[in-house]
Order: sequence, then structure tokens, then C-alpha cells
Amino acid sequence: MLNAITDFFQRTLAQPEQRENQALTLELATAALLCEIIRADYDTTDEELAALRLMLTERYQLSASDVEELMTLAQAEADEAVDHYQFVSLIKEHYSYDQRCELVAQMWQLAWADGNVDPLEEHRIRRLADLLYVSHSDFIRTKLHVEERNKPDA
Repeated sequence: MLNAITDFFQRTLAQPEQRENQALTLELATAALLCEIIRADYDTTDEELAALRLMLTERYQLSASDVEELMTLAQAEADEAVDHYQFVSLIKEHYSYDQRCELVAQMWQLAWADGNVDPLEEHRIRRLADLLYVSHSDFIRTKLHVEERNKPDA
């Protein structure tokens, strides 16, 4: 399945006008990591899928068909071991520290999409934040910020 994702990236980037646009590559790498959050707790909800679809469509200006294809590939490989090195290394190389912190915030937003954060989702976000070299204090800061916006009023 990793080959299917790689083929998707290569096929999408094979067009000359897109090959010049490094941001598209970064957006697709980011989308792959975001897909990891919704499948972290083995209970993908409609709310999480809708939030991811909206995030990918609006934030990264991917077409609906690209969003659906990427999400389908990511979900299909859920049970297979996948190495995220190519995505993480590309993001680390091209994203500023602030952009990587924003990505961690987006992960938290997806984790909250169904109304609560599962410990498995938190673990996945922590692991990806570490791989992205986001400090623990910024990991916690983004968590608390997103949590504050998403917790029901008491």
C-alpha cells in the first residue's frame, strides 16, 4: 500500500506546472500525516472524516478528487506498517518551526473532531510532534489551545 501512496504522489507531481510548486508536495506530505491522526484510535468517525476532508480542501486547496483519493489510500493502508520518514523529513526540511507547530495544532483539531481525544490519538500526535522536532512545551501549548476551543462549556 505504501507503493500506492508513492504512486499517487509521483502521478500528481508528474505534471510540469505542479513539479515547480514545492508547496503541493508539502501539502500532500502534510495530508498523509493528518490521515494518521484520524485512524490512530481504530475508530474513524464521520465527524473526523468530514473535518479532514474540509481541512484538506480549504487549507491545502486540493481538489475534491485528490482529497478523496488520498484519504482512500491512507485508510486502505491503516492495517499495514508504514514508514512516515519521507513525509516527516520533507516537512522538517521545508516547514519553519512555526509551521510545524501549526501542523501539530491541526492534528489536535482532527483528534477533537469527534468530541474527545482518545489516548491513542494523543500518543500518535506526540510521536509525530517528536519526529517533527516540535518541543514538548509547544506540543502542550497547542494541545491546550485546541482543547480550550473544543471543550463543551461546563
